[in-house]
Amino acid sequence: MAPGPDAHPLVVHVVADATDRDGGHVLERLEELGAEIDWLDRDDLPPHWDANGVDLLLLLGSERSAHDPRWESVVEQESDMVRVAVGTGTPVMAICYGAQLAARALGGTSYRGDGAEAGWKRIDTIDEVLCPEGPWAQFHQDVLAPPPTSTVLGHSWFGPQCFVDEAFGGRVIAWQFHPEVTTATFARWVDEDAALVRAEGSSPAELKRQALANAVRSRQAAHDLVDAALAYLRVRTS
Repeated sequence: MAPGPDAHPLVVHVVADATDRDGGHVLERLEELGAEIDWLDRDDLPPHWDANGVDLLLLLGSERSAHDPRWESVVEQESDMVRVAVGTGTPVMAICYGAQLAARALGGTSYRGDGAEAGWKRIDTIDEVLCPEGPWAQFHQDVLAPPPTSTVLGHSWFGPQCFVDEAFGGRVIAWQFHPEVTTATFARWVDEDAALVRAEGSSPAELKRQALANAVRSRQAAHDLVDAALAYLRVRTS
């Protein structure tokens, strides 16, 4: 249920690449819940981010790698935001690159894997609420290694798929998979990154077929996952 007319809006700061502000199903659900979205460009983050008044920090994906030395200063600045958030009790939700960055910010790491993981894949989970089996959209070559303080809720053959962390005063949930991605966005990724598709061993046509086959189910699954994550993060929605 969205907040009433007199309620303070749900303030969400979303960190994304300036060229890819696509929060898909996740942002759709947050907006349905009355969220006020403030976009932050990864390449132009405020030098001293203020978490005051922010109900949720959301880190979206990126074509970059969090362990690529070319982006070291950008990664460190975003990592500082994560540490400020958890230090002030501001909840953090992170997806794909955002999950890798959150892992690194809290003492984990990330690295380039062998091959790639792309398409709609089922995952092995110990928590069907915060990390349902799926299938979920995957499109990555990098692997996250969660912080030693975190609890891993799901794995695939490629690596960890979800972790939560409460060790530093705030709550963090991070997914390596893509609950947010729409059919159109996934098709665009396939068209734009032939190298990743080849590394995965699939054909563009097959990956697009999977996206279409999962279109309706994945939208509802993403909305349900957002609701579950907000409850875990103790983010008010009414």
